[in-house]
Amino acid sequence: MSFQDIFKSSFLENIASISLLDMALSLALAFGIGMFIFLIYKKTFAGVMYSSSFGVTLVALTMISTLVILAVTSNVVLSLGMVGALSIVRFRTAIKEPLDIAFLFWSIAVGIVLAAGMIPLAVFGSVVIGIILLIFANKKSHINPYIIVIQCENHDSEVKATEFLKKQVQRYVVKSKTAQKGAIELNVEVRMKDDNTDFINLLSEMNGINSAVLVSYNGDYMG
Repeated sequence: MSFQDIFKSSFLENIASISLLDMALSLALAFGIGMFIFLIYKKTFAGVMYSSSFGVTLVALTMISTLVILAVTSNVVLSLGMVGALSIVRFRTAIKEPLDIAFLFWSIAVGIVLAAGMIPLAVFGSVVIGIILLIFANKKSHINPYIIVIQCENHDSEVKATEFLKKQVQRYVVKSKTAQKGAIELNVEVRMKDDNTDFINLLSEMNGINSAVLVSYNGDYMG
């Protein structure tokens, strides 16, 4: 071993394996497409509580994926070690919305494609995916169902309430019925004709009706 071999460093040799221009261009594109994914996520979000941190995670995940794949493509030995290192990573955060999984895979896929040098595929594919998500995620193919809880005094008041509701709503389905002495409770699923809810006020004022409650059912529904 010579004196030069002692100070020879493989770490320093890998510095020039990726040019600064390639790194800057890849990370800049990753940031731009990541922001585009973030924008599509905000436009298509239909959950209960919006999480801005998840949107930032999409941008960061796109850039991190690009960074990792750039390192892997520059060194075959490093790619083998990277596979072993990433295999021990475990995510404990529960995904509440099924569509969020698609955004996570979208961010990772864009990072991989950008680092591989397929810039047109990453840009064009992201635009197409974004348009498709905007069209289908915001499309309302059904009328939102509602649940009406009715407290009746007897059978006659129940019949009157049922006949009244059938005339006011588009669809009427009894979900549950609880009968006790002097009290009947009905849980009815309805599809309203429009956004007018004044019929609930009229229903509660009918003779024999103790109360009427309208509850919005916010969930995935096929119909």
